[in-house]
Amino acid sequence: MSVSTHGGIGRGLDGLAQISSKILGAIESVIEGKPDVVRLALTVLLAEGHLLIEDVPGVGKTMLAKALAKSIDCSVRRVQFTPDLLPSDITGVSAYNQELREFEFKPGPVFANIVVGDEINRASPKTQSALLECMEERQVTVDGRTYPLDAPFMVIATQNPVEMEGTYPLPEAQRDRFTARIAMGYPEPAAELEMLDVHGGPSPLDRLQPVAQDGDVRAMIEVVREVHVAPGLRAYAIALVTATRNHPELRLGASPRATLQLVRAARAYAALDDREYVLPDDLQRLAVPVLAHRLLPTAEAQVQRRSAEQIVAELVERVPVPDHRR
Repeated sequence: MSVSTHGGIGRGLDGLAQISSKILGAIESVIEGKPDVVRLALTVLLAEGHLLIEDVPGVGKTMLAKALAKSIDCSVRRVQFTPDLLPSDITGVSAYNQELREFEFKPGPVFANIVVGDEINRASPKTQSALLECMEERQVTVDGRTYPLDAPFMVIATQNPVEMEGTYPLPEAQRDRFTARIAMGYPEPAAELEMLDVHGGPSPLDRLQPVAQDGDVRAMIEVVREVHVAPGLRAYAIALVTATRNHPELRLGASPRATLQLVRAARAYAALDDREYVLPDDLQRLAVPVLAHRLLPTAEAQVQRRSAEQIVAELVERVPVPDHRR
């Protein structure tokens, strides 16, 4: 099944719904009891973004990243971030070829459709910064030469927020390049019981077969780009982001990039609901995962244990919702 936009966005949405349903089903065969998390991961892929998965050990962060990557028949590379990892270990390096007597470029693991970066905060800031150009511009520059990255391109990074010894927290510029941050959370008892039964034998990840091609994903992305966002909803997205910049409990608000990625994610979220248009509900559901990780609460807010997620949730309740029909 391929996605075709021939005949209008409606026909494209029909194909998108069928393929996305297969991808969601494949991932949920590995990740039990987390449909909202799985849906958000696919939303980020279709929004041409990158995903940061942050949670305590053992809740399936890497498993989710691998399941999403394996459900699509495309190139996938995994990088285990460690303190001794060098930028060239990610981007690639120019090596001298003795036979040709010239330098030739040896591509690094970033030259893949989906790059899984495990425990990204264990690498040094210099190595983390090697991802900045490729995440934003879909290209890599080595020794003055620029190499484009194939589409689709997505970085899925995981990090553990509780083991902070020997880690390097992601700087604001790096976090801002991730479209969304999600937390897996502990599974429900029933889902955990089912996990014990399923994982008692071979890993379900080993049995997972691709259900879509990279060309399907590119076509789905084209469909998402055509989803309509009314002028009133664009203004609503700007109002939500602007509210973070003026909030007294935040010393750093969301950037213009956040506004762009919030609207892109809302388009993808609407398309997964088989809609040709964005609703205020889409922006509200995505506000916390898209905006919260970009914000820095003040020292006073931290003392009062006020999280960025709480502040964004309150702003969603407070900012007036426009008439989206205009």
